[in-house]
Amino acid sequence: MTIKNTTGPYKITVLGGAGFAGSCLVTKLDQAGYQVKVLSRRRETAKHLILLPNVQVVTCDISDNHALKDALKGSDAVINLVGILHEDGKNGFENIHHQLPRRVTQLCDELGIARLIHMSALQASKNAPSAYLKSKAAGEAAVNEFSKKLDITIFKPSVIFGRGDSFINMFANLVKYLPVIALAKPDAKFQPIWVEDVAQCFVNALENTTTYGESYELGGPQIVTLKQLVEKVMHILGKQRPIIGLNDTLSMLQAFMLELMPIKLMTRDNIRSMQVDSITAQPIAAELGVVPTALDVVVPEYLLNTSPRASYDAFRSAAGRAINARR
Repeated sequence: MTIKNTTGPYKITVLGGAGFAGSCLVTKLDQAGYQVKVLSRRRETAKHLILLPNVQVVTCDISDNHALKDALKGSDAVINLVGILHEDGKNGFENIHHQLPRRVTQLCDELGIARLIHMSALQASKNAPSAYLKSKAAGEAAVNEFSKKLDITIFKPSVIFGRGDSFINMFANLVKYLPVIALAKPDAKFQPIWVEDVAQCFVNALENTTTYGESYELGGPQIVTLKQLVEKVMHILGKQRPIIGLNDTLSMLQAFMLELMPIKLMTRDNIRSMQVDSITAQPIAAELGVVPTALDVVVPEYLLNTSPRASYDAFRSAAGRAINARR
């Protein structure tokens, strides 16, 4: 369904639209006939969206409030998906998860943009054990300060999986190349949800007034421990690897060592986040119109590259590496 707009096409501005979940959402919005503007600091990172007929990619430094305000002008709705798992210099949790949502919501109010959908995280709380989850809760609170002025919906997903994800694919690479898996927090629980289901929840919520002022937890139909998840990956790949579950002390030590790597695979704050189970209190709300897909249905297809899309993705990845090699 498409939002009815008597003054012309319904215009949606998406922050974080070039990322993993954002790319899926933007594609669905395009297919539904919405006019979508994707804000990106570097336009080349969103080049895979440029050919979509109803999508405009705009270069914008969202840390610049004046530039952000100009980019949001004329929007009928704003979707904020921006988030980070690891802090990096000025891209800290406070700036990205708290102050950015505050600024976006304030600008929506100033510009008369009534509809705002915000992505938070499951188990976000001011009393959470990790800085990540605390900052997500602060962002929710900042957005909700405008709940009497704006039509706000907040989504709080568990870990999101799908082709191109950085979670299950990370463990797949570890299984492929390591003889033994030393696994931090093996008993941590997750309720993984498919990226396509998350995106559909956003699309279905846009014009549904029942979702205004609501906060929704999103999780898939399966609850798994981290160890069970790695075992599923091994089964799919046809690999057998010993799994050594680390206790809390060794988990933190492993995370500390990984923080020293150029590319952070895991941090001590990630370990703290896993101290609370990332599972929902109830199924996905009926008004969202989504029956979540089990990870057992989706993960084999993209880990084994068995679909026609896999060949295209592999070609696109190879082409990207070739372009970068020439720079």
